[in-house]
Amino acid sequence: MLIIDKLNKSWPGFALQDISFDVNSGDYFVLLGKSGSGKTALLEIIAGITQADSGRIILNGHNIANQKIQNRNIGMVFQELALFPHMSVKDNLAYSLKNKNIPSAEIHDRVMEIARKFKIFHLLKRKPAKLSGGELQRTALARTLIRVPDILLLDEPLSSLDIELKREVRALLKLINKEGTTIIHVTHHYEEAIILANKIAVLNNGKLIQSGNTKDVFHHPASKFVANFTGVKNYFRSKFSQKEDKQIYIATINNEIEIYTTQKPLANEGFIIIRCEDITISLIQTNSSAVNQFEGSITEISHLPHYYEVTVDIGVQLTISLSEKSVLKLQLTLNKKVWVSFKATAVRII
Repeated sequence: MLIIDKLNKSWPGFALQDISFDVNSGDYFVLLGKSGSGKTALLEIIAGITQADSGRIILNGHNIANQKIQNRNIGMVFQELALFPHMSVKDNLAYSLKNKNIPSAEIHDRVMEIARKFKIFHLLKRKPAKLSGGELQRTALARTLIRVPDILLLDEPLSSLDIELKREVRALLKLINKEGTTIIHVTHHYEEAIILANKIAVLNNGKLIQSGNTKDVFHHPASKFVANFTGVKNYFRSKFSQKEDKQIYIATINNEIEIYTTQKPLANEGFIIIRCEDITISLIQTNSSAVNQFEGSITEISHLPHYYEVTVDIGVQLTISLSEKSVLKLQLTLNKKVWVSFKATAVRII
């Protein structure tokens, strides 16, 4: 449906370089990257607000790279939402239809229909200054989607919302996507990508570092930057060797910690990652299929919104994700001696 092909754009001191990716009809595609990585600039080029220096933007088989913004059937919701403050919600919704030679009666019907769908019917007479954060977000989405765009572009749509409103708007975005709207969503929060996206692309300093389906990118990061940015805590430089069992390889960290992996290394040195949720903690050494077992002591316990992160020193610092129930059951405290274990298949090589 949308093909971004070798897109380039330069500004003083910054450039988007050779950006290429595909978005299929019905995808929820997240552009993930730090502030200043070029995410919003890329959205503005796709929307037609900014012109690329070179490259193609192919939408439904047509190159729209040189088309004017009003001739691209693409909708964009800005981070600031950009509602007209002097207009009512009703007039904001109707605005984009009034220059399309649509009869007044049809405009009225479409405004009423989308207002009911987005649960803002009771707000039609209000102006933006009288709306809550969630109401503003719903109005901005409704105003954009009333035009039935081929693609919906979202610039940090959850950044200014509190936790409860984020849940509400996330649910709304999931529903919009489920009903068939193709979405490209810009964010610097990897949690949003995990919750919403079926595909992601990671940008850093104007370059696309990795793209693919969400599971593959998060489970198989292609670089240290992607691993760190997507929340991988256990990331270690290692030297590789082969065990007597030819199906098992050894990753040696700091010339002393040996960790077993089933993944064949492509070089003598590299990096390994172990996801926090793939590691278990016990009070004694266990008899299990996990060939990697180490004794260590707890150096940190962090209580996060939905789980705990426990850091154990085994010669290197390993971070483990645990439920509150597990932390209480094991009576985990700082400096407590514990055993950590994980399977060889859980150790990924970059």
